[in-house]
Amino acid sequence: EQEGDAAAPAPTVGDVEAITPLEERVATIGLLNKRNNESQDLKMRPGDVREVGPVIVRLSTCERTAPWEMPQETGAFVQLDVLERGQSDHTRIFSGWLFKESPSLNVVEHPIYDVWVKDCAMRFPGDAVEEG
Repeated sequence: EQEGDAAAPAPTVGDVEAITPLEERVATIGLLNKRNNESQDLKMRPGDVREVGPVIVRLSTCERTAPWEMPQETGAFVQLDVLERGQSDHTRIFSGWLFKESPSLNVVEHPIYDVWVKDCAMRFPGDAVEEG
């Protein structure tokens, strides 16, 4: 068998422990109220549920392409429930993947609220470990 070239190989499945475990990832989700033009960033971990006024945002997971893979993409699986005027229960208006680099791929269609993914903070093999 021949040795590989001198370039550093991409990490393999054996390096999977160096990837951030799901429960330690932090997604930044943008939430916009189009009626009053207020937007805010929600920092969420997978499994988190945040209630902001009549809106409930659930984050199932977030994912980011490894630095050595192209194209670079950042995504999150989000569910959005809204309590509409005159209703007693929240209604699910969106459930699916949102992608930072391709916002038009999957769109939250609601007259008042918009949600988008801004980031998914996670580590990969070979990343510098941050000292805190």
